[in-house]
Amino acid sequence: MNVVDLLLKLLSFQSLTPDDAGSLKFIEEYLDDYEAVYVNKEGVKNLFLSKRFGDGVHLCFAGHVDVVPAGDNWDTNPFVPIIKEGKIYARGTQDMKSGVAAFVQACKETEVFDGTLSLLLTSDEEGEGTYGTIVMLEHLKEQGLLPDYCVVAEPTCEKTFGDAIKIGRRGSINGYLTIQGKQGHAAYPEKAINPVHQIAPILDKIAGIHLDNGDDDFAPSQMVITDIRGGMEVTNVTPGSLKLMFNVRNSTKTTQEDIRLHIEKCFEGLDYHLELTQGSYPFVTTRDSKIVTKLIQSIEDVTGIKAKLSTAGGTSDARHMGAFGIDVVEFGVINDTIHAPNECTSIEEVEKLYEVFWNMVQHFNQG
Repeated sequence: MNVVDLLLKLLSFQSLTPDDAGSLKFIEEYLDDYEAVYVNKEGVKNLFLSKRFGDGVHLCFAGHVDVVPAGDNWDTNPFVPIIKEGKIYARGTQDMKSGVAAFVQACKETEVFDGTLSLLLTSDEEGEGTYGTIVMLEHLKEQGLLPDYCVVAEPTCEKTFGDAIKIGRRGSINGYLTIQGKQGHAAYPEKAINPVHQIAPILDKIAGIHLDNGDDDFAPSQMVITDIRGGMEVTNVTPGSLKLMFNVRNSTKTTQEDIRLHIEKCFEGLDYHLELTQGSYPFVTTRDSKIVTKLIQSIEDVTGIKAKLSTAGGTSDARHMGAFGIDVVEFGVINDTIHAPNECTSIEEVEKLYEVFWNMVQHFNQG
């Protein structure tokens, strides 16, 4: 079985979050010379496969086998992969069974490695992820088996295969702000406290503002207003309160406390309540880390392209690796149809992705 055959097989599993639909068992049996450990919780399956070749470093490949629902407007059955004009169409082709197929095949065909190779797979990345990768990492930490380096094979390329690697991700902080006023008649504004009027002169101090200046790895952390609402949808009653929601994709330079202090300064003297929650925390792997330099070289060997290093985009399970002190990067096929109808990737990209991973493993401990 080659990497394309393997991908076609993985795509045929209707593995909607958090159901792996048997795909993890298939991978376990395919890599039958790797030791398998499952840590399953609340209907989520997590599989860790490892093989110790020698005494050197521990290199891990990580990913997820679950996919989002197919939705409507597909031209073909989303769980019966088809090949058309050099492209493979099915749910999960880009996000991220192409990546899984590529590193599974690379690990299967590796005969020599100075260290330990492993694969960490979960069936819950597209959902909440509460019982996914992080649960397995906690188990590995208890057993003293955490990897030194990790590649998460999410789709990262932008226009051309090989053009981008992610070396970090921004965090995500959600804000819920309520301003308390006093409801009243629109004809007697002096008898009311209108929170809409209170926030009007403050908006330009919070809407779209940069909370830091960014750095070589991250763009500035920006406060993005996502919702404002108040009142009863009538014209003669002023609202008694106003609710505002915002999101900050934060770099390592901005924390929840920084946001709280900024809000305190802007809303001084007003009756308000602020709640902040953090969905993920920012992380970055240094540019001179072995996993970064080796992956860059392998991409260039296979494609001739010098990949740029990026921290753009949303979140992924790489954030959990970073939180456990693992040097982690992300690299995969072009990201342009994920979660969309007729999701697809090209055969050429899948084959090159496998070549990049295989090349990196062969040369990881050289030089």
